[in-house]
Amino acid sequence: MKKPTRQGYERTKVNSSTWELRRLNPPGSSTPKCLVTHMLEMTPSFWDRWKRRHSANFDRSIAFALLSQVAGLREYFAANPALTSDSPSTVLKPKASDSLIIHSELEDSEPNDEFYDALARGESFEDEDSDDDEEDDVTPKTGKVKFKNVSWAIAGLALKPTKVILDMSQDNSLRRKRSALVEKSELVTNSTPVIIDSNQFHGTLEQAKSEDHSNSWSEPGGEKFMIRGKTYLTDYTKVVGGDPLLKLIAVDWFKADERFDSVALHPKSLVQSEAAKKIPFILVINLQVPAKPNYNLVMYYAAERPVNKDSLLGRFIDGTDAFRDARFKLIPSIVEGYWMVKRAVGTKACLLGKAVTCNYLRQDNFLEIDVDIGSSSVARSIIGLVLGYVTSIVVDLAILIEAKEEKELPEYILGTVRLNRANPDSAVRI
Repeated sequence: MKKPTRQGYERTKVNSSTWELRRLNPPGSSTPKCLVTHMLEMTPSFWDRWKRRHSANFDRSIAFALLSQVAGLREYFAANPALTSDSPSTVLKPKASDSLIIHSELEDSEPNDEFYDALARGESFEDEDSDDDEEDDVTPKTGKVKFKNVSWAIAGLALKPTKVILDMSQDNSLRRKRSALVEKSELVTNSTPVIIDSNQFHGTLEQAKSEDHSNSWSEPGGEKFMIRGKTYLTDYTKVVGGDPLLKLIAVDWFKADERFDSVALHPKSLVQSEAAKKIPFILVINLQVPAKPNYNLVMYYAAERPVNKDSLLGRFIDGTDAFRDARFKLIPSIVEGYWMVKRAVGTKACLLGKAVTCNYLRQDNFLEIDVDIGSSSVARSIIGLVLGYVTSIVVDLAILIEAKEEKELPEYILGTVRLNRANPDSAVRI
């Protein structure tokens, strides 16, 4: 039954809210603490009309309540200096001659900057991005810091200062040179390359013909992703990614009542075609999405030359599952989409083998990685949110092998994919 109206109040739609829990580790304190952020979205279209009619009652509005909470938190921490950290986070400015842009992870950002991966910082994903763990040991000089929002501000009071160094000086020619060096070290370059004709490979998801082509895929390249540079182990420098080592030749979008493993062994699989058998190596990434029905996003990456067995990629292909789990990394980036999805997915690199269960199938000229997203409650929650808005989302993914030793640096990108507003109804039942 509809509730009666009340003078001075207006009805509005409040969408489902989210709670973010983040553990804090105050330096010099053994007391466990956590930051809890409650976010909600509401339709503010009535505010202008409400202000004209009830401006004197602004103190009863939701906007006033939210502003009061922010002001109250600010006053509370101002009155309790003991809650602040003795080791302030900083923003470091480079010298005029330096080509590095150095800034704190908490630095103020433009609206289109990266979103903080709050959900993925839960217990299940504690070790998902080893970059964060290592960078926490860096202690920069004392300085000032700007916070994105209240949540960041509170978190900054108890977190160790971090330093993220981004090398933005890489131009196209340098990236191409670096990509050529990667190919030389990872592939057998003295062999005759196989010509990969994309017209011979057709997945169930169509390749995009334009940027506005919905329910399609494309290959965005690696320049939008930041990866570990040559000197990362000493100064945490990250560089712009180069051209992917492997070529994306097709994408499949399946649905099934049960989880679908070992896609490459299916008789109708692209990998079983005569054209695919002529390719020296194919990497199959099978992202298993838990839902009703279950979905499989399968990406096929091809190498035009044989893989050097002594290279990092060669050791990954024929290595143990433990080695693969410790190195298999994915970087997501929501290009277009709902703000809550951007916040949930984030842009942090994730070691998938540590975050979720990965099963590996090595046969003939291919390696298939089945990524069971449903094996993690955190990942399952995030992918459930993504599926709710998937028809309006454009997402980029980069796949790489994490470099942990100096001889393995700089990192390189194995492959990328852009998924443009995928439609679950178009998935082919298998």
